[in-house]
Amino acid sequence: MPYLTKPVLAAGALARTAQPVLPTGDGLVLRPWREGDAPDVFEAFQDPVMHQWHIRTADSVAEVRGWIADWQRSWEGERNAQWAVADEVTDRPLGRVALRDILLGDGVAEVAYWTAAAARGRGVAPRAARTLARWALDGIGFHRLELSHAVANTASCRVAERAGFAAEGTRRSALLHPDGWHDMHQHARVRGD
Repeated sequence: MPYLTKPVLAAGALARTAQPVLPTGDGLVLRPWREGDAPDVFEAFQDPVMHQWHIRTADSVAEVRGWIADWQRSWEGERNAQWAVADEVTDRPLGRVALRDILLGDGVAEVAYWTAAAARGRGVAPRAARTLARWALDGIGFHRLELSHAVANTASCRVAERAGFAAEGTRRSALLHPDGWHDMHQHARVRGD
């Protein structure tokens, strides 16, 4: 049965080229992950704040190397795309930004991020999310980018707002964390915002 609409983005919209490096223009760069980043990611995941708001933990640097290998392969699959958010001068990862649950035909993806403890309070996450959104919406042609966070995670709400993601509402009891079910705030940016 034929569809009445055409896909917003065709298969290959991402994978037909190498994953890009995206400078923020203000001291950060979004770049593909490298195996050598594993110790920094492992260190970031030892932080209790990461345990509070993320559902994953890292038990070893070797385990994180496996994550990075998956992140590197995910570009070709066009379902997820992960970037290290690195300092432009030192190249050290300060966090992560990603497009998850990509639906090319619908032109929709979810933006996700985290920031290492030592880099918090410097605007790393909103700058990275803004840069990724600009590239995805204006450069690639996505129509809608969604972003959700636990209602109790007020810092993440500030990131979403500073990155230009409008609040849309609350999804009740939407994500299970180690301390139980959390209501999630829903934010989005659409092409033309």
